[in-house]
Order: sequence, then structure tokens, then C-alpha cells
Amino acid sequence: MNTMPIKHISSVQNALIKHVVLLKEKSRERKKSGLFIVEGIREIELAANGNYDIDTLLFYRDLISKEQLNALNLQAQDVIEISKEVYQKIAYRETTEGVLAIAKSKEHSINQLSFKSDSPLILIAEAPEKPGNIGAILRTADAANVDAVIIANPKTDLYNPNIIRSSVGCVFTNQIAMGTTDAIIAFLKSKNIAIYAAILQDAVPYHTQNFTSPTAIVVGTEATGLSEEWRIASKQNIIIPMQGAIDSMNVSVAAGILIFEAKRQRDFK
Repeated sequence: MNTMPIKHISSVQNALIKHVVLLKEKSRERKKSGLFIVEGIREIELAANGNYDIDTLLFYRDLISKEQLNALNLQAQDVIEISKEVYQKIAYRETTEGVLAIAKSKEHSINQLSFKSDSPLILIAEAPEKPGNIGAILRTADAANVDAVIIANPKTDLYNPNIIRSSVGCVFTNQIAMGTTDAIIAFLKSKNIAIYAAILQDAVPYHTQNFTSPTAIVVGTEATGLSEEWRIASKQNIIIPMQGAIDSMNVSVAAGILIFEAKRQRDFK
């Protein structure tokens, strides 16, 4: 961490603290300012390692000392010590280790995607809405080390604190893009990336397909599934055979099964 003088804020009426509360609670404020809140040592370190710029660090020294903060070796424009009252006002969860950061958001354009592999593996989720599901999908993507995660027709702000929390910081470890379904399909076709859509119609069991070439696996929500565009654009629709009483499963679970089948094939290619 840089050695600039540490400022102090003790009042919850401070303008910066009011702004932090807005960033925590309002997607519109995050989008307007290009800033968002990160809580916890691991999450802040992952953001920094993911080349996110840290604008401000706020810490409550009863939970984290200046020495511990310095040991994190984080670069920030401002470092501010806050009072217990302020910390309780702005902390999203109780176990954030006494440190929060205001970070600058990134662009997530499809055209900014770059692949190190000649045979990329991409996970696409269309219109996921629940932050917990999005976070779980991002954790799965990180665990499988996919080349990119693309969110089609996004309905939820990527920097929602619930997504950051449920992803345990994997929002910062994945290469993420967002766009309309039509734009994403056009992008995939331009890169000769085969589309495998998790759709019931005209589908075959997922394990019968070869996912070792450039592949995009597409999943939809449990409630609405995937739009018709994916069925038309896919090389092959795939299903996870259900052997119980229900005919669907949680989107993050389905994504994990499909992505790790692709990883299994590639590891034993």
C-alpha cells in the first residue's frame, strides 16, 4: 500500500460515506459513477490482481491494523480510517475483516474478449437474474478456468454486492463480457465457435457431444429457459437426462455439469 497520509472519518453524515451507501445499494449510482464497493481482504486482493483500480480503501482499525493493511500491498488513491459507527453503516456483511474498497468498474464489451487458447471454452448464461445464481456460475467458471463467461441480455448489475459476495470474488477472476443474444451469436459465428445450447427441443444427451474444439455452452434460467435464437444458432442442442420426478435443475448446477464434461474431454484428449 502506498504511504500517503491516512485520513479519518467518524461521521455517518460525511459526504463520502453517504456515497458509499449509495454505491452499495443503488445500481444506478454504480453505473453513473463507474464505481462499486468491494468488501473483505480476499475479494479486494482478487480485484487488485484482476487489474481493477482501487480508488479508496476504508478500514476500521479495531478489526484490521495499519500494519496488516500495509502488508496487503494495495495501491489506492486514498486510505481512510473509519469509526465503528461508520463501519457498521457501510459494511454489507459482518465478517468483512474491517476493510472495504471503492473500486473502478470495467467495460465488458464482447469485442474486448481475447482468447489465449486456439480452442476456447466459453460459458454463456442468458438473462440470469438472481445474484446467487450468477455468483455460483462465476465460481464454477473460475474452478474450470474457462476462457470467458458471457452474460446475454443481462438483467442484474455485475457489481451488485450480492454477486461479488456469492461469487467469493470470482467476478474479478473471470474474463466477463455482456451483450444482447443476437450480438453474442454473431460474435461466436465470426470466431467459428460452436454453440451447444441447453434446450429440450431437438436435444441429445450432453455427454454424446465432442467439446474439444472451440466451444460455447449456453444455459438459460430454470424458469424461462433459452430464447429461440439459441435453438436456431446452435450446432447441437443438449440435455442433462433427468432420472427423478422433476425435469429441470438450477442453472448454476447445470452449468457446472456441462462445463466439467467439456473439461474432462479436453483433459483426456
